[in-house]
Amino acid sequence: MKRLIQTIKNIFKIEELRKRIGYTVLLLLVYRLGSFIVLPGIDSTMIANMQDFSQEGLVGLLNMFSGGAFGNASIFALGVMPYISASIVIQLLGVFVPYFKKLQMEGESGRRKMNQLTRYLTIVILCIQGPAYMAALHNQIPEEAFIAIYRLGWSSFVFNLVSTVILIGGTMFVMWLGERITDRGIGNGISLIIMVGIIARLPYALVAEVGEKLGSTVTGGPLMLVVELVILFFVFVAAIALVQGVRKVPVQYAKRVVGNKQYGGVRQYIPMKINAAGVMPIIFAQALMLFPLIFSNFEATRGFAATMSNYTGFWYNFVFFLFVVIFTFFYTAVTVNPTMMAEDMKKNGGFIPGVKPGKKTVEYLDTIMSRVTLPGSIFLGLIAILPAFAMLLGVNNQFASFYGGTSLLILVGVVLDTLQQIESHLLMRHYDGLMKTGRLKGRSGM
Repeated sequence: MKRLIQTIKNIFKIEELRKRIGYTVLLLLVYRLGSFIVLPGIDSTMIANMQDFSQEGLVGLLNMFSGGAFGNASIFALGVMPYISASIVIQLLGVFVPYFKKLQMEGESGRRKMNQLTRYLTIVILCIQGPAYMAALHNQIPEEAFIAIYRLGWSSFVFNLVSTVILIGGTMFVMWLGERITDRGIGNGISLIIMVGIIARLPYALVAEVGEKLGSTVTGGPLMLVVELVILFFVFVAAIALVQGVRKVPVQYAKRVVGNKQYGGVRQYIPMKINAAGVMPIIFAQALMLFPLIFSNFEATRGFAATMSNYTGFWYNFVFFLFVVIFTFFYTAVTVNPTMMAEDMKKNGGFIPGVKPGKKTVEYLDTIMSRVTLPGSIFLGLIAILPAFAMLLGVNNQFASFYGGTSLLILVGVVLDTLQQIESHLLMRHYDGLMKTGRLKGRSGM
């Protein structure tokens, strides 16, 4: 405890770090306040039905990502998920389309162009999701709640158009907040915004679960609550192990003499992370699983949308599991380049014992990476669908989402990533880090 208190004091001794943390907290506070601002022209006291509707299934998950803004009919109701969906499409195009491959190879200028294209695609997705959200509002809340239509005389078309523009502007503003946090704050902005939305729903979910178990007439309700909390703790530990687990590949560096100094002659290790992709596969997969909601209002696709929106159904969880596994391999292939690793080893006089330099080294690293990624991707997929099993066993729908899936891994990954950045600032200024070993490991950036 004494070490923790001293570390906190050291954090506030560093002026730059202190300003970054304060800036981050301020922008996150702006985001949370905006999630309670209801769309103009809607009576905020008459959206109780929308609150009930937004607690179930995929809609409940979307509401959790937005920190309750979806159920509040807020200006930030669509959150950052349209941006995540656009990022998925752009990154997939970077694999298959030569133009986007070229942009990826252009460094910083190419990254800026791809970010701009992602923003444009986000607006396109918002133009689809905005009207779909307005249609859901009209179906879920009383007609009298639309003050602009039934008191001020606006037409439904004009009101929906204006509200869609506001929703688009709200999401773009949230994206801007995330970019400002990334540039001038601490941690990854979009990741922190998602995490804050999830944490904001945790007290409601916990209260609902405690009330349900303590008020249950079934014998052993309180005992079941204790068992659930213990299981949640072990799942949390397993998630940390998944994010931080590595396999070390030995690399022998040959002796070199430059002037009067000797270099090399030692064995080092390349850490191959079990989950090099971090939480991105689950976020990508979850964004794709939200697409059927767009088609739920069309008669021809309503059955498919209902099947793929059944949070506890077999087909939803089976497809979700496959998406997580596929995206884990895809994102690992994008972020980990065996060819570049082999070239760096060769330049520095290193080699893997028993493996020839060059092509053989690339093949060896690729094989090791595939073998390490496979169990990691399966474990990640199982954690992703764990909330469905929790709900089937009687856990409250809201609280079950914290038993794994997107919620838990985002919390673990983002917290570790942010703490890693704070630790880097501390160590760079010769203060003790957050961990005694100084080896706090985060995840790959979002």
